[in-house]
Amino acid sequence: MATTESPAGEQKFLDFPTSCAAPVPQPEEPVRVVSLAAAGVLAAGLTWYVWASQGAKFGVLLLLGLGLGLALFHSRFGFTSAWRQLIAVGNGHGLRAHTLLLGTAATLIALIAGTGAGLFGSKPAPAASPLGLALFVGATLFAIGMQLGGACASGTLFAVGSGQSAIVLTLGGFITGSVLYTWAYPALSGWPEFKGVLLADHVGWFGSWASTIAVLAGIVLVTRAVQRRRTPPPVDVVPTARGLARIFRGSWPMLAGAVVLGVLAGAVFLVSGGIWGVTSAFSLWGAKILQVFGLHPESWEFWRQKANATSLVGPIWKDKNSLTDIGIMIGAAVAAAAAGAWKIHSSIPWRTAVAAILGGVLMGVGARMAGGCNIGAYLGGISTGSLHGWLWGVFALGGTWIGLKLRPLFGLANPVPTDSIC
Repeated sequence: MATTESPAGEQKFLDFPTSCAAPVPQPEEPVRVVSLAAAGVLAAGLTWYVWASQGAKFGVLLLLGLGLGLALFHSRFGFTSAWRQLIAVGNGHGLRAHTLLLGTAATLIALIAGTGAGLFGSKPAPAASPLGLALFVGATLFAIGMQLGGACASGTLFAVGSGQSAIVLTLGGFITGSVLYTWAYPALSGWPEFKGVLLADHVGWFGSWASTIAVLAGIVLVTRAVQRRRTPPPVDVVPTARGLARIFRGSWPMLAGAVVLGVLAGAVFLVSGGIWGVTSAFSLWGAKILQVFGLHPESWEFWRQKANATSLVGPIWKDKNSLTDIGIMIGAAVAAAAAGAWKIHSSIPWRTAVAAILGGVLMGVGARMAGGCNIGAYLGGISTGSLHGWLWGVFALGGTWIGLKLRPLFGLANPVPTDSIC
């Protein structure tokens, strides 16, 4: 047995016995100067425009999105691969990193919500989403989709920003699926459900935080026990810079990425009063695209609801999730160019393309049915002490198992115990 090559602190927390040692990371490619300059100018120019036209609050949200994109790419922080590795071969490396992200965000959100702190006049407003059939079906569909599409919601955005062409198809499918949900809203809403449960309403914010941390610690112990029994292949490594250059060029240790992402998720909550979300923006983008082509989604029942109608008539620069989503893509482009990794793949196998589009559609529909994705429902729910976040995760693990069974139909490989890496 061996353990993967990682810093001592990270090795103790993330890694556990594996069938062999992971390969040594290769040096990164030279900085892509033109791409870096273009992405940097776009980031600076758009931040100035949003700040000047919409105000400081929205400018800060865009900056937080840029930071999220940098952190996601530099740490290659994944949800899709983490669940695939756990289900397929029992490697809990990625899921243990999730617990640190969730714990960091939960700690900050408990402090913010418990004290009522907020910036730019915002007030913390954590809410418990309903528990019911739509949540269970939506989370399952989403997880199937992310295994076919190759990325989750946040992963889709940072992969697009870093120039991964196949994931552009996933994003297109994601937007399409989100539009399909808003069109079919009368049939996909009103399913049997129970009122949501927010732990803070019953045990206070300290009790909610302590309960969350206890469950996360239990998950770490369980994944370590599973990994000890199955001795899976190690997780693959990516090229990395050395020394101080690693801060700016990557790749970051996954623990560092988890903490940074957790802090930024807390910052989004502090600035906006709401959790970091991703996928509701895709519905908005899709509706606005339809309007450009002369169609009228504003007549659909979904967009006639007051809050949704307000979003549709307003600019995307006032939509919190749109700002952070756009920031993630640009931030990832900056990070990828600095790492020498920004490039467009011109050849995409047709079965991979079909899987990407289909996976995106399933994620778009599933996220809207479940009231969120791996960020809005899983991270947002668990970090605010809402029971729906935990249930989303359970059903997403089930959907991951189904997705793994479907991947070979599209020529997509799954990890197996005899692999040298997973």
